[in-house]
Amino acid sequence: MVSTTPISSSTLQQRTLPAGTKVAPVNKAQRVARTVEAYYDSEEADEFYLHIWGGEDIHIGLYESAADTIANASRRTVAAMADEIVMPLDEKHVVLDIGSGFGGPARYLAKRFGSRVVCLNISEVENERNRKTNCEQGIDHLISVCHGSFENIPAEDASIDLVWSQDAILHSADRERVIAEVSRVLKPGGELVFTDPMQVDDCPPKVLQAVYDRIHLDSLASLRFYRATTLRHGFAEVSVQPMPNQLRNHYAAVQTQLKARYEEMIDIASREYVDRMLIGLKNWLEAADQGYLDWGILHFQKR
Repeated sequence: MVSTTPISSSTLQQRTLPAGTKVAPVNKAQRVARTVEAYYDSEEADEFYLHIWGGEDIHIGLYESAADTIANASRRTVAAMADEIVMPLDEKHVVLDIGSGFGGPARYLAKRFGSRVVCLNISEVENERNRKTNCEQGIDHLISVCHGSFENIPAEDASIDLVWSQDAILHSADRERVIAEVSRVLKPGGELVFTDPMQVDDCPPKVLQAVYDRIHLDSLASLRFYRATTLRHGFAEVSVQPMPNQLRNHYAAVQTQLKARYEEMIDIASREYVDRMLIGLKNWLEAADQGYLDWGILHFQKR
């Protein structure tokens, strides 16, 4: 059973991590987490992700044509990830969605499989929207929403059947810690299915500085990093599907939508926020066009 009581700092210090774990300085990880929390708790970000980025599913989509809407493409990613799950997921299983945003994937999984889903998310503004939508859709009995960090998951050891995450781990200053925590809470045979914007394995130094600055970090993960880190923490690779073109498709779709609704959005958010977002989107698109970015569906199983 999942505990919703946060793990205390003393318990965290006493826990022994697997050999080879490289833990970032606590102050840096906490500082970045606070920055991420403040950003996603802001009214401007809440309105932008609700109205432009996709609504329920604020994640990178799978686009089949230029006519695809952001919402439809984003939901297609959720369905494709769910199709990856090996275990016969049902009401006996517990799913943990780390970095759950507005909760669209959690509702999809609960409705499709009948499983219990725990949403762990650092933004309480997003969490409140998640809880409200769960009630409106009559699915709140299957979904619990917890405020917290995926670097310190408030769950017992070996208590989770499936960990799910979409485009969230990039925000951590200690991604190794995130994978270690996921390994800790997963049962043997449990699965990790996730997506994340990444840099290519041999990305030259400094070329992504504008992207790093936007997320207040000094790197992105890579496929090589996730393969090595999951292996070190007791996972076997099930499948890795790189789709960098879909990252580019998504950021281009968001940019197009934001430009088309510019006047509307500067009233809902602010001109300063929208202009900054357009610059950020331009930087991501330029990096994608230069071949420095990666994205895809990654699937691992706890041994």
